[in-house]
Amino acid sequence: MTTYITTPIYYVNAEPHLGHAYTTIVADTYSRFRRLQGEKVRFQTGTDEHGDKIAEAATREGLSPKEYVDRISSLFRETWPLLSVVPDNFIRTTDGHHMDTVQKILQQVYDQGDIYFDEYSGLYCKGCERFLTEKELVDGKCPDHQIEPAEISEQNYFFRMSRYQQQLIDHIEANPEFITPERYRNEVLSFLSEPLEDLCISRPTSRLTWGIPLPFDDSFVTYVWFDALINYLSGLGYPDGPEFKSYWGEAEHLIAKDILKPHAIYWPTMILSLGLPLYKKLHVHGYWNMDETKMSKSIGNVVRPAELVEAYGVDCLRYFTLREMSFGLDASFSSEAIVARMNSDLANDLGNLYSRSTAMLVKYTGGVVPDPAADQTADTLLEELALSVLTRYQEAMEDFQFHRALQALWELISVANKYIVINEPWALAKDPVQEGRLHAVLYNLVEVLRLLTLLLQPVMPGTCARMAIGLGLEGESPLVTRLESGGGWGLLPVGTHLQKIDALFPRVEQKQVKPAVQKESGQKKKKQKSKGQVAVGVISFEQFQAVELRVAEIVAAEPVKKSDRLLKLTVKAPEERVIVAGIGEYYRPQELLGMLVLIVANLEPVSLMGVESQGMVLAAKMEEGGEQRLVLSTVSGPVTPGSRVA
Repeated sequence: MTTYITTPIYYVNAEPHLGHAYTTIVADTYSRFRRLQGEKVRFQTGTDEHGDKIAEAATREGLSPKEYVDRISSLFRETWPLLSVVPDNFIRTTDGHHMDTVQKILQQVYDQGDIYFDEYSGLYCKGCERFLTEKELVDGKCPDHQIEPAEISEQNYFFRMSRYQQQLIDHIEANPEFITPERYRNEVLSFLSEPLEDLCISRPTSRLTWGIPLPFDDSFVTYVWFDALINYLSGLGYPDGPEFKSYWGEAEHLIAKDILKPHAIYWPTMILSLGLPLYKKLHVHGYWNMDETKMSKSIGNVVRPAELVEAYGVDCLRYFTLREMSFGLDASFSSEAIVARMNSDLANDLGNLYSRSTAMLVKYTGGVVPDPAADQTADTLLEELALSVLTRYQEAMEDFQFHRALQALWELISVANKYIVINEPWALAKDPVQEGRLHAVLYNLVEVLRLLTLLLQPVMPGTCARMAIGLGLEGESPLVTRLESGGGWGLLPVGTHLQKIDALFPRVEQKQVKPAVQKESGQKKKKQKSKGQVAVGVISFEQFQAVELRVAEIVAAEPVKKSDRLLKLTVKAPEERVIVAGIGEYYRPQELLGMLVLIVANLEPVSLMGVESQGMVLAAKMEEGGEQRLVLSTVSGPVTPGSRVA
């Protein structure tokens, strides 16, 4: 089997930030997971280097466009090794082969009548480098760049995108996993439910020369999206390269939700025009937020990957981003959250399990993996859980649910730590009669560590390489590098010699990594002074009107760590937000998904157990069997998330 995974090629009008890092870490993790399964993998990333914003950025710095893009593109290339990211190909849209491929494709599409010349007037967002429809605007502004688009009228070349609208709709409906998660598939189908306008694919050289000239009219250059998207083909040597023939049928694109429309509509219609099979899947993730605002270079609230690696280490950063973000939803960045994950998940849970288990083997068997005695019930349960976790891990990784894959592994870590407490190896070691039992317990613990080393390798490759060395399995041992040969139980050879390694994750103190560029003072969130507790009584109609009640759809739910009562709910109302609710005693997370509930939407955010809650869900108290329980307030029929409650 083969896999072709791509990131978007990153626009070089600014330096790399956490948003770029997350997308690329995800692609690298997925490529490593697929290799773990024995597949042939091609992982591609790169930089997008043409267009208005590039020319403007170069002018501001007193450089030619080529000098500027060479410098910024090299920053992206240099960032990936810092994050343990290893792409198979790094493509630039200024590469000669790419530019030749773009021109050949333009000529082919033009010759078959899918490109025509016309005049167009529309609302142009320079940040998006595309025309926006009135429906896409929020309060008259681009929702991503928070600026009003400019009214532009000019003659240009257009691609007959509308010709392929129904064919694209049919494909999406016939292939439910073509766009994931499902909410983005539904968003694309909603957009396609209205007539599709043709795509402007050129810019006159009278206002832009930094681009690829149209082969049939050199007084125009290619519009940045028609140029950039073709990288997914040119990077494979389209049309005759062996990589194209091997990998294109298995192409999976990975993007953030702000470029959904170009990848889910522009790109597929271009592919259909070329007569090629469509890519296999489009995976769409949410935003990283800083102070409740999308992390964005245009807003100026970005965090640099190099600073995060220096502060926390590369594997901690990789783990944090994959565990903290539910793929498809937004997530919040903070130094406090990274430190909490590092100290709790990595130092206390994984690090403690590794150090305790290996230290006991060194103490009681001289660091040699012992021959286990017959299993007892506790051992059988541990083995069954390990194999169950293995299955859930694989399914979650294949579905891009990285946080769920890691949750499954941490369930195994938690049970293994409890296994130590229950079986008390230190007590068994004092009784010679219990030597067989001691050896069984120690073997099972080190086998858990081996399995964790195997499964965590795509996420934390450096840490797992050290773990493998400590287990005496360094190098290319299939027990820790190949799922098809190492994904079972009881495979660690008896007599293997452990080696001493330093602590995996020492506990750290709180560190603050601030945005590289602070937002303007007028954008800073104002803190309100507490006015104390208000007595409950009669309120006026005006006071009631001040409470903003909305209908919200629960799209994700998970327990808050170290709390039996709190659940972290991600809701759409209609924007995505997180609400922490004390309903964990009465509801399981999975039964909440898709539920339409009522929320108070205009409460000041508060932090509960380290999670910022942006509102409150409404619930009724009721008696059941002599005990009180909470029942969520819901609506009786289909209501659009975000609707106000009157």
